[in-house]
Amino acid sequence: MTIKQLVEKLDYTLVQGDVEREITTLVYDSRKVEEGSVFVCISGTVRDAHEFIPDVIKKGAACVIVEKDVEVNDDVVVIKVENSRKALAYMAAAYFGYPAKEIKTIGITGTKGKTTTTYMVKSILESAGIKTGLIGTIETIIGDKKIPSANTTPESFVVQKYFREMVDAGLDAVVMEVSSQALKLSRVEGFTFDIGVFTNLEPDHIGTNEHKDFAEYTYCKSLLFRQCKKGIFNGDSEHVEEILKGHTCDVLKFGYNDSNDLVAKNVELKKTHGELGVKYHVSGECDFDVEVNVPGSFSVYNSLTAIAICNYFDIKPGIIKNALKNVTVKGRIEIVPVTKRYTLMIDYAHNAMSLESLLKALRKYEPKRLVCLFGCGGNRAKARRFEMGEVSSKLADLTVITSDNPRNEEPMDIIADILTGVKKADGEYVTIPDRKEAIKYCMENALDGDIIVLAGKGHEDYQEIKGVKHHMDERELIADIIKENPNLDL
Repeated sequence: MTIKQLVEKLDYTLVQGDVEREITTLVYDSRKVEEGSVFVCISGTVRDAHEFIPDVIKKGAACVIVEKDVEVNDDVVVIKVENSRKALAYMAAAYFGYPAKEIKTIGITGTKGKTTTTYMVKSILESAGIKTGLIGTIETIIGDKKIPSANTTPESFVVQKYFREMVDAGLDAVVMEVSSQALKLSRVEGFTFDIGVFTNLEPDHIGTNEHKDFAEYTYCKSLLFRQCKKGIFNGDSEHVEEILKGHTCDVLKFGYNDSNDLVAKNVELKKTHGELGVKYHVSGECDFDVEVNVPGSFSVYNSLTAIAICNYFDIKPGIIKNALKNVTVKGRIEIVPVTKRYTLMIDYAHNAMSLESLLKALRKYEPKRLVCLFGCGGNRAKARRFEMGEVSSKLADLTVITSDNPRNEEPMDIIADILTGVKKADGEYVTIPDRKEAIKYCMENALDGDIIVLAGKGHEDYQEIKGVKHHMDERELIADIIKENPNLDL
């Protein structure tokens, strides 16, 4: 591949050198540069990659992509761009042969619901024989290959690399979570999504290293709908019109409101022995009954999203219904079948907003008691501990305070902070620092009809203590507790 082919979609200035030069690799990590590489200088929040130009030239870089004026040897090609992150996205697409043109791409953005909806969509599409990859918060799935995720949406180079692997593996579609940070940092530029989805919007990710304010957060979310062919929107969201500003896609809306294209009617909470879920009838562009074994009104929205997406693939209602009834997502309101006496579930809720949403949804099922077990991560904002403690104390009948990932803090110091919030309300509480013992306490003391939520860890299978990640999977802890105390599963 030549430099010219690599930069064919870019607006750039050739500062020096010949763009007909052949190159070997495209790199944005200076440690991976080799003879003949093109090195993209990203101006990061921690380090500015322009600093590494002397090092990459010593390693044999053929070309550097820069945002600033630099001085290098005459034999190095220098290309100047306005935004090197955006340039990387377009170059990565070219480098991997524009794989998005060979696979159906579905991007889902929103404050909540992205992870669950991606798995719902993958389940339905695969039930219909459409081989589907997934990129998201928990993992990337390419056929039988699973890759743990570091970010909700990877860097643009990695996105394109995964697309290429999916195409080469014979996949037909990919469904991915698209974070506001990814949109802000051009991680999903360089191609057009076939389908873009907006789930909902609430104040989140506002801070020094994320978005300066809610307006920027909203704007970044809206960018997805300027680079997709078909747009699917939660029409009930108070922010939908802001998200629609500047859109260039076809529009389909879903929700409870009759003005939407897909409408959930006759919604019922489904409660059977040890299981919770929702039932409703979808009308409008589709017309059939739906049953989802995941509790909460957000399950209605998530499943409506999945139905809207799959409707574009002309999938028969029977396949959609069966897939939705059987879908489960690791760590997202994941019900662990233990006994019919009470319901035990694992969820990733790890801030006050998500915990409040979860507990309010579960309260509607009128449990004998709502029991909430959680801890908070160390070396993170203390405000989260106070807030989560207060929310749990207000909404749960019993709060069981334990450890999450204490990192470099003492677990009891974190628990003391959580207790400050707990005591602002009047819920009962106990403190049990050892997470396995805390779970055992919940199971041993469960009353018939209780709903017990193990919050905070979700899909994680480790506990981080003093810089070391120790294996810890709550599903395994539950199984061990039952093995040690066989009567607990009666």
